[in-house]
Amino acid sequence: EVHLVESGGGLVQPGGSLRLSCMASGFTFSRYLMYWVRQAPGKGLERVSSISPGGAVTDYADSVKGRFTVSRDNAKSTMYLQMNGLKSEDTAVYYCVNSDSVRPILAGVLRPSSQGTQVTVSS
Repeated sequence: EVHLVESGGGLVQPGGSLRLSCMASGFTFSRYLMYWVRQAPGKGLERVSSISPGGAVTDYADSVKGRFTVSRDNAKSTMYLQMNGLKSEDTAVYYCVNSDSVRPILAGVLRPSSQGTQVTVSS
């Protein structure tokens, strides 16, 4: 059974930084494209970033490009999201998702199975 646990969220002032972590189990993490998605209050789920199985290829939503950096440590089955220059519009619950479920989750027909981690950017 896929098990994903996000951590590292919190309350931060605009311009601040946070580092999110996602610990994975129940599947062969190193073989999967992984994603960070987020849900802001009153809005649908949005893709934030993705990283290839080996970590060499990354992609970002335009809204976070240049501020966020995704990485992974396959030996630890863990993915990270370094968030710098945080803005109020980054306030959301952040989830990690693997490639098996990202499409139905972003389509709104499936909820993430994990609890996510809350990021609140406010002065």
